[in-house]
Amino acid sequence: MDRDLVLKARMRLMSHDGRVLHAPAGLGVYRLLYAVSPQVYASKLAYVLVEASRSPEVAHLPQVRRALLHEALAALQVLAPGHPFRAKVLDRTLAGLRKLDEANEEAAGEAAGTEAEG
Repeated sequence: MDRDLVLKARMRLMSHDGRVLHAPAGLGVYRLLYAVSPQVYASKLAYVLVEASRSPEVAHLPQVRRALLHEALAALQVLAPGHPFRAKVLDRTLAGLRKLDEANEEAAGEAAGTEAEG
C-alpha cells in the first residue's frame, strides 16, 4: 500500500468537519483506508457505498448500483454482528438490493407481456 496515499486519505478525513466524508470523495478515501484497517473503516465504507448506489449518477445503471451494494455487503462481513452500525447499514443495503430485484422482476414481466401481445 502506498503510504503517501494513505496519509493523504487520513489528512482528508481529518480536514473534514463531519462524521462521514460523503460520496464521491468519501468512496475513494474509505476504500483506501478499508484496505489498511478493515475493522475501523468497514461501516463508513459500506455507508458511503449505499449512499453512492442511490445517487442520480447511477440511477439508470442497475448493474453499477448492484455492484456498489454487493461491495457494501462484503465490507460489512468483517464487522461483528453486535457492531453498532452494522445492522443499520446492512438493512439499507439489503433494502437497496430488494428494490433492484423488484424493478428487475417488473421489467421482466412487462417484457413478457409485450411479447405475448406481439
